[in-house]
Amino acid sequence: MSASSSKKIIYAALVGNSLIAVTKFIAASITGSSAMMSEGIHSLVDTGNQGLLLYGLKQAKKPASEEFPFGHGKEIYFWSFVVAILIFALGAGISLYEGIHHIFHPAEISNPMINYIVLGLAILFEGAAFLFALKEFKAAKGQLSYIEAVKQGKDPSMFVVLFEDGAAMLGLFVALLGIYLTQATGIAIFDGIASVVIGLILAATATWMAIETKSLLIGESAEPAIVEGIHEMVNQINGIERANEVLTMHMGPEYILVNVSADFSPDANSSDVKNSIASLDKQIKERFPRVKRIFVEAESREHFLISHEEEMKG
Repeated sequence: MSASSSKKIIYAALVGNSLIAVTKFIAASITGSSAMMSEGIHSLVDTGNQGLLLYGLKQAKKPASEEFPFGHGKEIYFWSFVVAILIFALGAGISLYEGIHHIFHPAEISNPMINYIVLGLAILFEGAAFLFALKEFKAAKGQLSYIEAVKQGKDPSMFVVLFEDGAAMLGLFVALLGIYLTQATGIAIFDGIASVVIGLILAATATWMAIETKSLLIGESAEPAIVEGIHEMVNQINGIERANEVLTMHMGPEYILVNVSADFSPDANSSDVKNSIASLDKQIKERFPRVKRIFVEAESREHFLISHEEEMKG
C-alpha cells in the first residue's frame, strides 16, 4: 500500500473518531453508562493513535544523514508500537477499571435512548471507516489470506487502523448489548460487564498489534518471494558462480536493505567483479523498487564454509 493510501485511511479514521468520541462522552455524562464511557475512551485513544501514526509517517520521510545513514523509515514501526502500548494501557486499562467499578457499584442508566442513538450513529461511521480500510487492505494483500497479509505486511499503518476499526465495531455492539440487557432486565451489572468485555477486546487487539509491530521494529526480512527472486538473479549474473547468502531487512515499509554473499569466478579480475556487481545492483532495483541499498560480499566457497563452521562451533 502506498503512503498516500495509508494517510487517507488514517485521516478518515481521525476525523470520524474525533466526532464520535465527543458524542460518546456527552451521552455517557447524561446517561451515566459505564459501557458508553468506555466507548468514549476507546474513541479518544484511537484519535490520539491516528495522530501518532501520521506523525510516524512524516518522520519516516526524513532523509538519511550521517547519524542515520539508512534514513528514518523505522519511525513508523516505533510509533505503531507506541500505539499498541497506548491501546493496551489506556484503552483497555481504563475500560477494565470502569467496568469492574460499575460491577461492584452498579448505577442505573438514565435516558437509554440517547445511548442507542449515539451507538447507532457510531456504528454507521465506524462501519464506513472499517469498510474503507478493509477495501484498501484487500487491494494490498493480493492473493494472501488476511492473517498471512498481516504477518508479511511491512506497513503497520495498514493493519493498525484496520485492527482499531475492527475492535471499535466489536466494542460498539458489546456496548449496545450491555445497555439493552441493563434496560430489559433492570440489572445494572450488565453495563459494567460490557465495559469489561470492551477492555478485553482492546487488550487482545493491542497485544496482537504489538507482536506484529515488534518484529518489524527489530528488523524483519523482506517477503520470501523477494528473497528467492534475488537469490535466483545472483546465480544468473555473469562472473558469479553461486549465491551463498541473501540477507534482507526492512528499514521502512518502502526501504529494503540487501546483503549478498557470493562466490565469483576464480579467473575474474577486479574489473569483472565490479561489472558483475553493477549489473546485479541494477537488475535487483529494477525488479524490486523497494530495494534501496545493496551490499555484495565477494568470497571464495572455501572461506564461506569455514566461516559457517566457526559460527556453528561458536
